[in-house]
Amino acid sequence: MSLPVIVLTSAAVLLAAYLAYGRLLSRLLRLDPDATTPAVALRDDVDYVPLQPSSLLGQHFSAIAAAGPIVGPILAGVWFGWLPALLWILIGSILIGGVHDITALLASVRHRARSIAEVVREHMTRRSYVLFLLFIWLALVYVVIAFTDITAAGFVGVQKLESGQTVSGGGIATSSLLYLALPVVMGLLLRFTRLSINTATIIFLPLVGVAIWIGQSLPFDLAQLLKVSDVTAQRYWNVALLAYCFVASIVPMWLLLQPRGHLGGWFLYVALFGGMAGLLIGGRKIEYPAFTGWTSIGGQPLFPFLFITIACGACSGFHSMVASGTTSKQLRRETDALVVGYGAMLMEAMVAVVSLCCVMMLAADSPLVKSPQPNFLYANGIGQFLGVFGVPAGLAVSFGLMAFTTFVYDTLDVCTRLGRYVMQELLGWHGDAGRFIATALTTGVPLYFLMRAPLDPSGKAVPAWRVFWNLFGASNQLLAALTLIGVTVWLWRTRRAAWVWLITGVPAAIMYILSMWELLRMIRVGFVSGQTFAVNALIARFSLPTSPVPWIAAVLVALAALMLLEAVRVFLDRSAPPSRGVPVPAA
Repeated sequence: MSLPVIVLTSAAVLLAAYLAYGRLLSRLLRLDPDATTPAVALRDDVDYVPLQPSSLLGQHFSAIAAAGPIVGPILAGVWFGWLPALLWILIGSILIGGVHDITALLASVRHRARSIAEVVREHMTRRSYVLFLLFIWLALVYVVIAFTDITAAGFVGVQKLESGQTVSGGGIATSSLLYLALPVVMGLLLRFTRLSINTATIIFLPLVGVAIWIGQSLPFDLAQLLKVSDVTAQRYWNVALLAYCFVASIVPMWLLLQPRGHLGGWFLYVALFGGMAGLLIGGRKIEYPAFTGWTSIGGQPLFPFLFITIACGACSGFHSMVASGTTSKQLRRETDALVVGYGAMLMEAMVAVVSLCCVMMLAADSPLVKSPQPNFLYANGIGQFLGVFGVPAGLAVSFGLMAFTTFVYDTLDVCTRLGRYVMQELLGWHGDAGRFIATALTTGVPLYFLMRAPLDPSGKAVPAWRVFWNLFGASNQLLAALTLIGVTVWLWRTRRAAWVWLITGVPAAIMYILSMWELLRMIRVGFVSGQTFAVNALIARFSLPTSPVPWIAAVLVALAALMLLEAVRVFLDRSAPPSRGVPVPAA
């Protein structure tokens, strides 16, 4: 079988699901094109701005599509084979991930564009609201930890290609810094001149390509400049990236986030469709095994590990934060929720399929899969796909690495900003001081863990992102489960229809069981032979794990269990009248 067959079949399945199941969801959810949305009723041209669905789709897609649909499918494909990974990407995104995204977006829109946590408070209890906020903040923190470290890993070292060419991590760092500078200039011009957004796109999008080309000629190699090892240089980059997150989460959105999101969205479209075109034209054969076994090389079981590892490629709780945090305030009509909510998730599934193809083209004994580095493995695949068009190998791989980095940037700053919002809401901190302190906490916790050296049971150093990836995946999937539980409560209280249990209730149960299963497994393994950080004398005295993973997993399990109990109480309370939600005032 060839890769073009996989790509075309996957695209056809996702398109058919959008047209068929998406239409069913629209009917069941009663998407009303004439209903007044918060973006129209509360329009202030700052937070509430009705956008055309084509513009909002790009902005939403760039915010939700991060490292998850690249790293997860690549790791799952290497460990278990490409077939189970592909099946979960398609089935999960259509029946669970897409449903999660569109219902979370609509729930927010029908509650004056408030967050999904506030929807939970409206239809459950105040206690549920606090538990949900705590869970969200912890989940966001571990997104920042995992994504920061894997991005920093791409800024150090040198990768040798099959062609003999090399790609410098310092060159990717240069391109990355230039890429972050471009949106600032673009934002200033859009704000203080008459430059239109279309003209700005025509000018600045090609400049992203120039930044990629310049990078390898002027590498910013911290290890060489500071005379330190690559490991130390990576830690310095971790600090720099968290500093960027701090600044990006407090500066005005028009200065960085909005222009960067716009440019990033277009760049990611180019990466996705360019990769797909190269795959179709190249006609490469599948080399990697379809199934490698029920356990990975490290001994992790396919159930539930595969589903947790793929994470955002099939379903992501983080999407509900974006959908109810910013996207709902810009939805022009309710019917636009189909393309923006459901459609964007299916597009992200296609990103996951292309990422999986980067594994499928490799032989089982390829050096790239023996100790997989997902960012470089993805870049190598994209580089070979683009090579069909005559793009030089070094430039093509640099493009792939920059695409990966762009995916991550779009999530890191959004995560930090959302984490700040949650912390301010939890503690009641408002004003400038509260904004700075909440941001410092949201970036300080990741900094603490990223500056320490995780070790495996044999004492060998391992990348921090790999230690925390499973925790990120499990917490992210559990966040999706809790969101689906909240949405199910809302739909049941407002509709009292049996289809609610099938459409959102069953997906909620599946994600809850899989994620709790993995978290409980982490706790069990962590208290037997987990990774270690710096040894604490008190903890060591009682032979307890020094890795934070099982401890955080235990906290997440407790929060999720309490949240489920609150939901059960609401379902069993027959005295509660049906809810109509929060009306949106007429425009």
